[in-house]
Amino acid sequence: MPPPSPSDHVSFRLHLSDKIFYVKQFNPSDNIPVDYLNSLQTNSSNFISITRTNEEISIVGETDDVSDKDASWRCIRIAGPMDFGVTGVMCNFTTPLKAANIPVFAVSTWNTDYILVPKDRAEQAVQALKEDGWTFV
Repeated sequence: MPPPSPSDHVSFRLHLSDKIFYVKQFNPSDNIPVDYLNSLQTNSSNFISITRTNEEISIVGETDDVSDKDASWRCIRIAGPMDFGVTGVMCNFTTPLKAANIPVFAVSTWNTDYILVPKDRAEQAVQALKEDGWTFV
């Protein structure tokens, strides 16, 4: 299946979150801090992703705490849900950001993809994606 054109389907519309996001890294031998585990257990609508590998633990989440030194990201989300058979989505999503020299941190879920960009470059990222044909809602 060919890569999707950004505007071909409503599932590929983008949304820039108003929230600030953090990215934290821990040693894989560490226990995951209880506050993050508790976040997974609440009925909160806040985004949190915890990934453990043999090399690290990465925790990504949204926060209202602008004093958190790791809260330096904004999140662009593909509307989704996307069929697993569609290929090239992440490549098409990040290529205009690469061309604009905007760093990204990607998180994928069953339904969709999330791209974090530095918060001071968020508007530039939106502009680069719009110029590439992506639609924001």
